[in-house]
Amino acid sequence: MNYLNKNGIKARGSARGQTFGTDQRATAIYASTVDLDEAYRAGQKAVLLAVNGEGGYMSTILREKGPIYQVRYDKVPLEAVANSERTFPTEWISAGKTDVTDEFLAYARPLVGEDWPSVPMINGRQRFAQFQMKFADKKLPAYELEAFRKKK
Repeated sequence: MNYLNKNGIKARGSARGQTFGTDQRATAIYASTVDLDEAYRAGQKAVLLAVNGEGGYMSTILREKGPIYQVRYDKVPLEAVANSERTFPTEWISAGKTDVTDEFLAYARPLVGEDWPSVPMINGRQRFAQFQMKFADKKLPAYELEAFRKKK
């Protein structure tokens, strides 16, 4: 908010930033390599949708049927998934409700993968990425808050 106001965009309200907490930073090395790869590829699919002008979709990961774990990346209209939720299947909870079933373990095991990610250490700290500031050429006019737009 302060940055916007300082740069001439009068904004009212409050703002909040999110960053990794201690738990996420400390346990990131235990991430599933399968999950990391699939998240990256889902992001690639989202970029391809945007580049091709296919707005109004969410990229998806669809698990193929069969004994070998395979996925494919697709899209789903936002209106089909907005405000929806998928709950943990009750048939995957043990009879005593204190554990999960073997069927759940068979489903989840391929998602966990067989390896941990390789995270380089620099001066005793995990180094995940170093970014270079590279921006695409602007294609749209500067954004103007609706409250400040001139009435036509």
